[in-house]
Amino acid sequence: MDSIQDVNFTEIVMTYGPNILWAILTLVIGLWIVKLISQGIRRGLDKGETDETLKGFLVSFLTILLKILVYITALGMLGVEMTSFIAILGAAGLAVGLALSGTLQNFAGGVMILFFKPFRVGHFIEAQGHMGTVKEIQIFVTILTSPDNKTILIPNGPLATGSMTNFSRQPTRRVDWTFGIGYGDDLDKAYEVIKRLLGGDERILEDPEPFMALKELGDSSVDITVRAWVNASDYWPVYFRMNEEVYKTFDKEGLSIPFPQRDVHIHNPE
Repeated sequence: MDSIQDVNFTEIVMTYGPNILWAILTLVIGLWIVKLISQGIRRGLDKGETDETLKGFLVSFLTILLKILVYITALGMLGVEMTSFIAILGAAGLAVGLALSGTLQNFAGGVMILFFKPFRVGHFIEAQGHMGTVKEIQIFVTILTSPDNKTILIPNGPLATGSMTNFSRQPTRRVDWTFGIGYGDDLDKAYEVIKRLLGGDERILEDPEPFMALKELGDSSVDITVRAWVNASDYWPVYFRMNEEVYKTFDKEGLSIPFPQRDVHIHNPE
């Protein structure tokens, strides 16, 4: 009995061993070649004038496609009939497609993003409750880097069909402030001081011209709204700088910056 088993094992090894060995070699070498091809494609896209937004998507898509071809080739060396295998693969693909409808939706969303270009790599956007700079658009997800250097992955499906704010699409942005002065302070003088501070910052554009107006007579302050236009990259530096300058200058000019106050009257029945 042992001799029969030894013979059967030897026959199996002699019959299928070479095919298994070639399949393993094909798989290992094929995946290594796919890696080299992917790196070559990446370098070629980097040297060319290809849109940065397309690079991550194309590389990841072609890499997955080439890996699938390597796996199919390895299975063919094991003696698997490709016609039957493709039929099984098609049926399995249908079942998997139904199960992974969200993944397919993300793929379609990635294609829509690349076609309509609502944003590009390097743009600062807000979407799906997250804000960050677009670093890469892949097949299924878009990768953002938040202002505090966190990596955020957003599925392409909801990103393509949901609302999104692109802060980098336009070359200029409007900066809005609200400055309060106390009741009894000189309103015209406040206008003069704010106008002087705006004119002293070269980053603030002259066209459109800065705008100032009395916004509201609040409970504790007279509120002045101020609007000015800057290049998109200067938005936050100008915003913070203006707040600092107004705080320092108002006090020197005799203008008060009020805080909420409340008069309390005590009624004594006696």
